Amino acid sequence: MRTLTRTLLSALVLASLAFGGAAEAADYTIVLDKMKFGPVPAELHPGDVITWQNDDIFRHSATARDKSFDVDLPAKSAVKMVIGAAGTVEFFCKFHPGMKGTLVIAP
Repeated sequence: MRTLTRTLLSALVLASLAFGGAAEAADYTIVLDKMKFGPVPAELHPGDVITWQNDDIFRHSATARDKSFDVDLPAKSAVKMVIGAAGTVEFFCKFHPGMKGTLVIAP
């Protein structure tokens, strides 16, 4: 019985490796400094984590135009956010509307 259980478990592990298991979430940081959003990661997926890091002396936000997120960022602070559904999300700073960017989230 033990040998059969081990064999079945081994087969399940090998099958999951062969067909690809669930991808691990990636961590990214977007830095706000000198009244600008820094570079946005090129490849985002649902479940990934973005740290919005405000290195500026001013309060900012990362606010989605579609209202899917609104992150308040006091000066010299950082906030983590988990990426939601796939799609393209434009964002801006509600305190400084000229600051803007776009997240492209692949499925």
